Amino acid sequence: MLNMSKRRFLISGGAFTALIGSIAAYRTFVPHTYTAQKTYKVDGIAIGGTDPVGYFKQAKPIIGSPEFSFDWNGAAWHFASVENRDLFAANPESYAPQYGGFCAWAVAARKKLYSTQAKNWTIENGKLYLNYNDNIQKKWEKNKQGFIANGDRFWPALSSA
Repeated sequence: MLNMSKRRFLISGGAFTALIGSIAAYRTFVPHTYTAQKTYKVDGIAIGGTDPVGYFKQAKPIIGSPEFSFDWNGAAWHFASVENRDLFAANPESYAPQYGGFCAWAVAARKKLYSTQAKNWTIENGKLYLNYNDNIQKKWEKNKQGFIANGDRFWPALSSA
């Protein structure tokens, strides 16, 4: 049988382990938040290396290659082909995601810059919007026009560094 002080240590040690586990689990579900900037990039590469033209031409996210790279708006953009790179280079605003590739819902609903995932996207009125995850994408889908109106209003302040 454990004496009282050993039992307290085991209980508090177990509680501490559970607390650390909860914090670690929480951190995996919280999007990374960024300070004001024009483009969502990691290690200098825009939107995780996904080819933005692919959303329009293939109607799905396609991973780009550093071989077909184009520097624009403070980041290197990767493309799946030279054709996609050249289309983007000729008119980046037509293909680049709105709000710099940050989570469109977070810009519109929270006035914050959150990271995004390539699989959470929509094209609305010829413009590409990315979102953080499946749950956020569902929220976005419920009121796209309202979120776009808010996002367009909030984006200038969030993007100026």
